[in-house]
Amino acid sequence: MAVPGGGQFRTVVYYGPWQCSSQLMAYCREKCAGSGFALQGCMWLADVKMDFEGTVVRAGSRFGMTNCCCNYGTLSPAQNKAARDKWDDSRPEFREQWAKRFGAWPSENGNPYEGHHIRDLWHGGNPTDWDNILPFPKDIHQTLFKLYNQCYANSPPWTSVGTDYPYGE
Repeated sequence: MAVPGGGQFRTVVYYGPWQCSSQLMAYCREKCAGSGFALQGCMWLADVKMDFEGTVVRAGSRFGMTNCCCNYGTLSPAQNKAARDKWDDSRPEFREQWAKRFGAWPSENGNPYEGHHIRDLWHGGNPTDWDNILPFPKDIHQTLFKLYNQCYANSPPWTSVGTDYPYGE
């Protein structure tokens, strides 16, 4: 994606899930405790790599997107439906805004990626918060439901630390 003043900004997302690194596990432990909850597991959902290349400077950053499986309460079916409806209603506008910030919403074979709520709606995740939604390929997105249940149940492998980088430097 071209940026004003020249240069290119590129975002690449590597999709997990993987076990959290020790740094991400500590982040989740602090995040849960800071909100009055206990950590039950940590899932490294995606590794986001952002690079900028301009005429004078090259720079980049990398960060892990995690689901901190805190012992949050769950929403009632009616509350969960209301949150899902809010997301469904805002999805087209959200994808348009995403495109303005990061480039086109990813797709595969003409089908847009699904919007994954990092803190899932059932556990009180905000349905329209920028920091809570990440595009995910459908096949990987579908596997996350079972894995989230494991993570929230304090089950391995989401309770132990994984590697520092899941796919290399």
